Amino acid sequence: MKKFVFSMLSAAMLSLGQTATAQQISFPQPSPTATVKQNFATSFVELSYSRPSVKNRVIFGGLVPYGEVWRTGANGATTIEFGQDVTINEQPVTKGKYGFLAIPGEKEWTIIITKDLNVTGASNYKQANDIIRVKAPVSTLAETHETFSIEINNITDNSFQLNLVWEKTKVGVQVNVDYDKELTAQIEKVMSNDSRPYYSAASYYYNNKKDMKKALEWINKADELTPNRYWIQTMKAKIQAENQLYTEAVETAESAKTNAEKMGAANAVAELNTFIENIKRQPIYKAPKKKKK
Repeated sequence: MKKFVFSMLSAAMLSLGQTATAQQISFPQPSPTATVKQNFATSFVELSYSRPSVKNRVIFGGLVPYGEVWRTGANGATTIEFGQDVTINEQPVTKGKYGFLAIPGEKEWTIIITKDLNVTGASNYKQANDIIRVKAPVSTLAETHETFSIEINNITDNSFQLNLVWEKTKVGVQVNVDYDKELTAQIEKVMSNDSRPYYSAASYYYNNKKDMKKALEWINKADELTPNRYWIQTMKAKIQAENQLYTEAVETAESAKTNAEKMGAANAVAELNTFIENIKRQPIYKAPKKKKK
C-alpha cells in the first residue's frame, strides 16, 4: 500500500513539474504583435497591431471579406496615435489615440479612424464613433507580401504615406501636418528670452522662406557670438543673398570656405564654390573695390 501511495505521489509530482516547465516555454505568436513609433514633423505617430501571414490562404475576398469592417490585423484591435493634429487624405484628425479600421474592396478601400480603441470586427463596430472615413485605391503587387504590414513611408518634414500591404494588395493614404504656425510661435517666444537659438531660428526662417530681414538679424547675432564657424557663415551668406546683399554674401562665403578648408570639410567647400559662382552671375552683383595699398 505504501509503495502504491509513493508511486502516485511521484507521478503527481512529475506531472506538476512537466506543467511548470510547459508554462515557462515561450511559443511563437501565430500573428505577432508590433508597435511602430516614428518621429514625424515636431512630434510622432505610433501604431500598435498584430501581423498575420498568408500561409497559402486567399486573403482579401476570402479570409478577409470584401465590404465588411476589418480590424486591420489580427488578435486585438489596431490603434494609431498622433502626437499632433494631422490630416489624412485632407480630412482633419486632432492629436490623440484612435482605433484604425478598414473596409476592404476589390478596387477601393475605406479607411476608418474611430474614437473606439477596442473594435475587433463588424460585431462591435459603431459607425457613430467614426472620426473620419477616407477612400483609398487598391494597387496590385507583382509579388506576394507574406506578412501583413502597416508601413510609414516617404517621410518629409510635413507628410508621410501610410501603406497597408498584404498578399498582393497595397493600399495607401496621405498624412499631412501643418506645423509652421505652431513652430513659428515657439521660435518667436524663445527668441524673446535671453538664451536664444539664433542659428536654428535663422535657418528655419531661411528654409521656409519667411521673414528674411529677421533671419539676417538672427544669423548676424549667431556669427557674432560664435565666429569662424563655416556652417553659420554659409547660412549667413545664403540669407544675405536672399536679401540681395550679393557683395556681402560672396565675402561671407569666401570666409566660410577658408574655415571649411581648415576643418577638412570638402563637401562644404564644394558647395560654397558653387554658391559663389552663382552669386557672381547675378546681374546686380558688384565685385568689391580693391583696397589701395
